[in-house]
Amino acid sequence: METFWISFWLCGFILASCAYLIARRIRVMAVVDLIWTGGLGLATLAYALSFDQANDRTWYVVIILSLWSFRLTYHLLRDRVLSRHEDPRYTNLAKHWGTRAPRNFYLLFLAQVVFVGLFLVPVIVAAENAAPGGRFADVFALLIALTALVGEGIADKQLADFRADSANSGKVCCSGLWRYSRHPNYFFEWLHWWAYVGFAWGAANWWISLFGPAAMYLFLRYVTGIPHAERSSLKRRGQAYLDYQQTTSPFFPWIPRQHRF
Repeated sequence: METFWISFWLCGFILASCAYLIARRIRVMAVVDLIWTGGLGLATLAYALSFDQANDRTWYVVIILSLWSFRLTYHLLRDRVLSRHEDPRYTNLAKHWGTRAPRNFYLLFLAQVVFVGLFLVPVIVAAENAAPGGRFADVFALLIALTALVGEGIADKQLADFRADSANSGKVCCSGLWRYSRHPNYFFEWLHWWAYVGFAWGAANWWISLFGPAAMYLFLRYVTGIPHAERSSLKRRGQAYLDYQQTTSPFFPWIPRQHRF
């Protein structure tokens, strides 16, 4: 275990530094998001390969997290990095930081390694659970994981299709899953982390796995997700997005409310 973590921090530092240099060269700081999505997938696989007591559940966890990592990494790579479409969050941060931006962005890239390490802990708890296989909790965890993966993929596809239509310029996507939540992609991302609670159920330290959904909810709902996304949407879409806020749940999918006049 100690050897794994030493290797993790060393490799994380090197990869984050290289990713920062690439981001500077192509002028797209959204590369930083790939450290989180791709790094967690690679770290989970590396841990499983080094874990000499791996069981079927270990590989369920690896497969589920690898699917999550590949889908989200590919989505971000295609829509933000390869398209050179900078995330408004990083554009605003660059303006806010001014001359300090190069240093602060490098620290942000390194911070992603810390986040990967933190979220790797509940995944490891689930992967190490040696309780007898075939439990209801495992089946339930698999259903949660598949629902989350499919739901987030559909939400991203619906939004991408909406934005690709020039007739929707300046409008708000409020159809499909986006009719019931202003951020269905974030909701399904949060739901994904409950799968590891299911896989960890029965282990003596299963409660550590609760860190995943708890921390993800706080980050998405109050820190890095919804606050930044909504400020950007209000700035670009104005009254149309204000109307959307009045009728649609911010996070958990729910029946739309009537417009308040």
